Amino acid sequence: MENKIKIARIQADLTQQQLAEKVNVTRQTISLIEKGKYNPSLKLCLSICYAVNKTLDELFWKERD
Repeated sequence: MENKIKIARIQADLTQQQLAEKVNVTRQTISLIEKGKYNPSLKLCLSICYAVNKTLDELFWKERD
């Protein structure tokens, strides 16, 4: 997911642990999402968006290669 999630998390003044607690996953899951090594469900994507006050497009949209 590139670094959009990490940037949004930092802008929201949240640690990985704090974001994980808000969306009911482990800190390791947030770390893997930020590194692009875990593909979150739509439900988790929405939870992350709500937690950092961003839209799905802002955080997860990727142009076609």
